[in-house]
Amino acid sequence: MANSLVIVESPAKVKTIKKFLGSSYEVDASNGHVRDLPKSQLGIDIEHDYEPKYITIRGKGEILAKLRKEVKKADRIYLATDPDREGEAISWHLSKALKLDELKDKKVYRISFNEITKNAVKASLKAPRDIDMNLVDAQQTRRILDRMVGYSISPILWEKVKRGLSAGRVQSVALRMIGDREEEISAFIPEEYWSLEAVLKAPDAKKPLTAKFARDKAGKTEISNKEELDLLLSSLEGAEFTVADVRNGERAKKPPLPFTTSTMQQEASKVLNFSTQKTMRLAQQLYEGVDVKGHGTIGLITYLRTDSTRISDEAEQMAKTYIGSQYGQAYVLNGEGAKKNGAKIQDAHEAIRPTDISLTPAMVKDSLSRDQFRLYQLIWKGFTASRMSGAVYETTSVKIAAGGNEFSMTASRLKFDGFLSVYSAEEEKEEKNQLLGALKKGDVLELQKMESAQHFTQPPAHYTEASLVKALEEKGIGRPSTYAPTITTILARRYIVKENKNLYMTELGEVVNRIMKQWFPSIVDISFTANLEYLLDSIGEGHTNWKTVVRNFYPDLMESVEAAKQSLETVHIAEEESDEICEMCGRRMVIKYGPFGKFLACPGFPECKNTKPYFEKTGIPCPKCGKEIVIKKTKKGRKYYGCEANPECDFMSWLKPSAKKCPECGSYMVEKGNKLVCSNAQCGYVMSKEG
Repeated sequence: MANSLVIVESPAKVKTIKKFLGSSYEVDASNGHVRDLPKSQLGIDIEHDYEPKYITIRGKGEILAKLRKEVKKADRIYLATDPDREGEAISWHLSKALKLDELKDKKVYRISFNEITKNAVKASLKAPRDIDMNLVDAQQTRRILDRMVGYSISPILWEKVKRGLSAGRVQSVALRMIGDREEEISAFIPEEYWSLEAVLKAPDAKKPLTAKFARDKAGKTEISNKEELDLLLSSLEGAEFTVADVRNGERAKKPPLPFTTSTMQQEASKVLNFSTQKTMRLAQQLYEGVDVKGHGTIGLITYLRTDSTRISDEAEQMAKTYIGSQYGQAYVLNGEGAKKNGAKIQDAHEAIRPTDISLTPAMVKDSLSRDQFRLYQLIWKGFTASRMSGAVYETTSVKIAAGGNEFSMTASRLKFDGFLSVYSAEEEKEEKNQLLGALKKGDVLELQKMESAQHFTQPPAHYTEASLVKALEEKGIGRPSTYAPTITTILARRYIVKENKNLYMTELGEVVNRIMKQWFPSIVDISFTANLEYLLDSIGEGHTNWKTVVRNFYPDLMESVEAAKQSLETVHIAEEESDEICEMCGRRMVIKYGPFGKFLACPGFPECKNTKPYFEKTGIPCPKCGKEIVIKKTKKGRKYYGCEANPECDFMSWLKPSAKKCPECGSYMVEKGNKLVCSNAQCGYVMSKEG
């Protein structure tokens, strides 16, 4: 009979951990939080020094009843929730809900592990501890501050703007950052500049070389307009292009740092086109445990919420042994890897890495879904590269004199690939001037032609999910666990929209941002929010009393709330009209947003209650009937292309159809990457999109 009970957060972990522990251990799950602040009220007793009023979360009664039965049977109870503030708080709430602190005949422990492996779980059982109330207080403070902001400001937005809106402590700052970037872009004034290149032929060389303008006689490095270009070109007429200096050297490229939550999200967005939410969902699955053929259920990666780049000594040694055996000793990183600098780092656990480097992506591919595999491969390659030696390039830089002006050429050749043998970026391409090593000082080069081009400076780029996460981290806004839900919330509220990875502010977002900046400036102040994060860290370290932070925060917030209630005027936002006409009353239907995305509704509600699905139009005629192709989704959410005339026309395609016909067989073409491919599998004709 089991005499020890281990309580984890997620049911997915139960099977994995149970396998590691013998029959004397029972493993059960709380399914996340079991207590929280009530939804129907603020849930904070302002009159009694801001005491939170916790209640059992609806639906958790059965889970707690089952856990109470297991507690009665056990001699020892191990609270094994996640190794962070949130996990510490869940353990504390479990202790309170199960009245574990009242049990005199049983031992209650808190254990935590950074990875769900046999060694890590067993090691945690040998090092039990008490619940860390400093971490619990830090989580409570975050929850209370967020509740105060949400429950105080959201009703104002409901009343003055639109029902269903919300304000959040971190989401409002993220929205402000997107709004500030949009203002920068709108205010940007492009400046003209020109580039100038000389195409030259070296003695005895077959291929030409390209040299870029570096500086003129007066030392000016920029060509600002056409007049300056013409003056420069006239000074070069008849000039001799002579090699003035040749320098050969080496350039080392350091291996990347292992992934933190932020950098994993950024890289998964850039390389795999994953949203932050999708990345975290998949990482959670890889962390909790996956059935791998020949290994059973195992956790494949370490804990996914971290801003540390630290690696354990054991993992470091495993990596060195693996890399040495697979790639050779020259590829093993000499000494420790680079460390992350800058903002305050929570170093409680490691960077994100594979739990076992010898489990290569190829070995687990058949046991994972396509997206699980792609993320695991990214993490495995990133970690393996971080423990490998740097790449080395041979470099040559050449200065060329011409009529008192200077041009320059650079070239590099990969001498030793190091970590690039595992993990290389697209930009790791060798430069086009490969013959520079043959040049020497005094060589006269033959000018073949001059090439000039006009350019204009570009405005700052719109935020993407990846660049917003990076900016939030750099400014100290939020923590690893908050990036994905913050972005998900402002997308769901329709404050921003995502198009081709870029994030754009909607009219609704502009209104909410304007209200927040005018009436609640401290809430959307980046420095103020970053300082709050610092205070939360300080509470977690035991240096600051959590009540002090709340006492200083609430009165100022309520002063702003009262002012906004009295002075803020109602804002009307017009509904977004569609091209669809309501067949029941003839009005033009409007686009609305529900739990499952966009839908069309008649603006005549409640007199006319007509609604219908909203399909995004493509402007492409249906190859079958000529009506328009629209974007649809299956019940499981997979995107496909179908005819707007469905069910009369049953055309559908998983790939985006093109208006172009196949010149070989006449079938319609579909887009595949940057190519058009014939939809007729028997034909298989391929052409470029421009062709």
